Amino acid sequence: MTTRTPHPPTLSDPGTAPERTGTALADRTGLGLLHQRILLLDRELDQDNGAQLCAGLLLLAAEDPRSDITVLINSPGGMVPSMLAIGDLFDLVPCDVRTVALGMAYSAGQYLLTHGTPGKRLILPHGRVLMHQGSAGFGGSAADIEIQAEDLRANRDLLIDITAERTGRSRETIARDSERDHFWDAEAAVEYGFCDRVITDLAEILPLRTGTAAAGPGR
Repeated sequence: MTTRTPHPPTLSDPGTAPERTGTALADRTGLGLLHQRILLLDRELDQDNGAQLCAGLLLLAAEDPRSDITVLINSPGGMVPSMLAIGDLFDLVPCDVRTVALGMAYSAGQYLLTHGTPGKRLILPHGRVLMHQGSAGFGGSAADIEIQAEDLRANRDLLIDITAERTGRSRETIARDSERDHFWDAEAAVEYGFCDRVITDLAEILPLRTGTAAAGPGR
């Protein structure tokens, strides 16, 4: 007897998933950033790197609960469960979480960008944001497919509600604008409410330690 596991819902741009390098250089870079309280999402969000980001948030919050954590985002999207777990930790850790869109903040990347601490959600001048509704692979019996479709609708409604709250837009506006792929450049993303400002100075994304000037209001 075999069991079938439904495909988890994803928020992703199917044409832009970056390759996994797994090089020693990438590992050293990630460790160096971690020491500076910086976490990097530079590929599609999946179960593995989602767990790593969660672990990094918990580690840095335990190490210093007062200094900011910076999350750099250059991602085409990814798994909804991992995305929601990271967003929950953004809310729960005592530190402010500064989010920075480096290039792509698409789908799940958009959610994480927008879920940062208000006033500390930043985007590079040529960064871009994509919002759309999630997708999932359905399979099994008609009853199974209906259950999976209902779960997808529930996730859609949840994300619409959260995004409306975080951007200050109405629920109806978010529902309408997420029906199809919808892109924003940096200035438009700020105007829409996905983020707070466009970065004009490298100092805005350098590590912030307790006692240093912070960019934007605290919690």
